[in-house]
Amino acid sequence: MIAFPEPRPTRPIWLVTLADLALLLVGCFALIEATRHQDRAALVAGLRQGFGGAPDTTRSRPQDPPMPLAAAMATFAPGSARPDGASGDLRAWARTAAADPRVVLTVTGSVDGSATDVDPATRSAAVLAADRARAVAALIAPAAPRLSIAIADAPGRRTAMVTLAFAGEPVRRP
Repeated sequence: MIAFPEPRPTRPIWLVTLADLALLLVGCFALIEATRHQDRAALVAGLRQGFGGAPDTTRSRPQDPPMPLAAAMATFAPGSARPDGASGDLRAWARTAAADPRVVLTVTGSVDGSATDVDPATRSAAVLAADRARAVAALIAPAAPRLSIAIADAPGRRTAMVTLAFAGEPVRRP
């Protein structure tokens, strides 16, 4: 009969795995905390280089905001989010403007700042400005696939302005 040596007492294998996972989690939190106030593009470039990846040559500097070139607007009655008048003209203008893939349309809703130009349900000027921007965006969305919405911070006119901006050539990734 063969006698095997008595096994020595050891730690369970799951304890080693748990310790590894805990150290990875602590390392992840340390990385997040250390990079919280850094430039995101520089961090991504550093991580990519650290793992042996090729540098990203598609962006050499942070993206500039698009340059505004033209604008059209829809007007509204006080307290209303339904555009007055020529919505067909605005839709046709948006269709023509959005035909160029290098442009972006931005809809900015605003209020006139008076006590009567607020959302009837919430009594909020910001909600009315957002509703105006949303209504015009819904009107021109089928004609303009590249569309963003903004709300004017300062009181101005009872409008939703559609701004055409040159965003540059589309980036083609290999």
